[in-house]
Formats: sequence, structure tokens, C-alpha cells
Amino acid sequence: MKLTTLICCAYLIAFGIGACVYALTGFSPLAFVCFGNALAERALLSLTGVAAGWLAFWLIAFRPHAALS
Repeated sequence: MKLTTLICCAYLIAFGIGACVYALTGFSPLAFVCFGNALAERALLSLTGVAAGWLAFWLIAFRPHAALS
């Protein structure tokens, strides 16, 4: 569970940095990694949705913020 959560966090951070690079420069790292293949880009973007869903579930189910209050 912890490894899955760390992988999902790293994946979302990497996509966030890629989106920042695209917004600032116009160069798309995602298109570069996928060699311009639209199907591969959509597959990676769908994995981003799955990673975000996993992190939402993890935050609700395990309440890591409960110890902070």
C-alpha cells in the first residue's frame, strides 16, 4: 500500500512538472516521451486519473492527516 501510494505521488508530481514545462515553454514532454503517438499519450493520461483516484481513496480510507490535529 505504501509503495503504491509513493508511486502514484511520484507519477502525479512528474506529470505536474511536465505540465509546467509545457505551459512555460510550449514543449510537451509527454508527446516527446510517447514519440507523438496520441494513443500512448491518452493511455498515460488515463493512468494519471487512476493515480489521482488512488490517492483520494488513500486519503479517505487511511486518514493520514488524523494524527496532525
